[in-house]
Amino acid sequence: MDFELTDEQRLFRQTLRDFADKEIMPVASEWERTGRYPAEFVARFKEMGLFGLNVPEEYGGLGADRVSYALAFEEIARAWLGAAGLFGPHSVACWMVARGGTDEQKARFLPRMASGELRSGLGLTEPGAGTDLQGIITTAVRDGDEYVVNGTKTWITNARVAGMLPILVKTGPVGGGHEAMSVLLVETGAPGFRVTRDLPKLGYKGPETCELVMEDVRVPVANLLGGEEGHGLQQVLGSLEIGRINISARAVGVAQAAYEAALNYSREREAFGRPIANFQAIQLKLADMATEIQAARLLAYWAASRSEATGGRVDLEAGMAKMYASEVAIKCALESMRIHGGYGYSAEYVVERLYRDAPLMAIGEGTNDVQRLVIAKSLVSGRGRLGW
Repeated sequence: MDFELTDEQRLFRQTLRDFADKEIMPVASEWERTGRYPAEFVARFKEMGLFGLNVPEEYGGLGADRVSYALAFEEIARAWLGAAGLFGPHSVACWMVARGGTDEQKARFLPRMASGELRSGLGLTEPGAGTDLQGIITTAVRDGDEYVVNGTKTWITNARVAGMLPILVKTGPVGGGHEAMSVLLVETGAPGFRVTRDLPKLGYKGPETCELVMEDVRVPVANLLGGEEGHGLQQVLGSLEIGRINISARAVGVAQAAYEAALNYSREREAFGRPIANFQAIQLKLADMATEIQAARLLAYWAASRSEATGGRVDLEAGMAKMYASEVAIKCALESMRIHGGYGYSAEYVVERLYRDAPLMAIGEGTNDVQRLVIAKSLVSGRGRLGW
């Protein structure tokens, strides 16, 4: 059992940390407050190869191991959750194509996705279907060598900048089960594809989150992920596991930022003639935060390691990591705000942004109640178990 990062992973983490500290942290709060799109970070992420984290080296990507993948999201989210969103859903889309695409689809899309020339996200959620993906009503009707797609998707991150989006559709009866579901790689320049609005959000500013409409959008049959209908739900669920690993890592980054802010403030702020860090009430909060953050971090790395080792589904591990880490992020953001007192409520301090960002991780990639059900089903069925 080895709890140490490899030399390569440590170097990768340090490179990301230096970049985040020097380039993201100094401007994150101001850019978020003014609604500025962080185009400069997009350019830097391209240079660093972060858009190709989940793209195999043969297609020009980093082909990163899963722990390095988690490290990337932890370090960038520690500086600004919104910046991590620029390549978060994109990385899951890359995984989806790399794992489930045909050879032709991989050759056509992955090199451009790896470079960041072709950006992507995930087109799953609909106004009437989020947790229950089998409830989607977006249809794709075969017409010769094309599908005609009609429907609405919502809460789609990076929709305005994406050149291609994997879209979950019904290629069978709308009332049908998983066998009626497929994923189409929809190129956003197609006639009839429209981004209708940006959705207002509590936090997670920076990347846009949109609603999009498809009206008689024609998609070549060659863009059916994997080349066969009826595998869409399995393709999506397998990819969401990878998404949950990056969400758990992002949550650890937000929690770490909240802890660091609280620790630094408690050392500087004085009350009754001494730093408040000397008071036991503050020390107890800091101790709980540090312990829970480290537990969340180990869960995230464990899920990443298990994904790497097995090469298959890690429902239990990814569910545990995502559920626990996101709850820790919410708790630490609130505790950090309490340690800051009135200043924690001020937009001049980073804590209020962390407090607004943290709840997203308990919702995205499947709510935490869903994660509890996933974990329980894995345990009850015997597919997952505790211990060694």
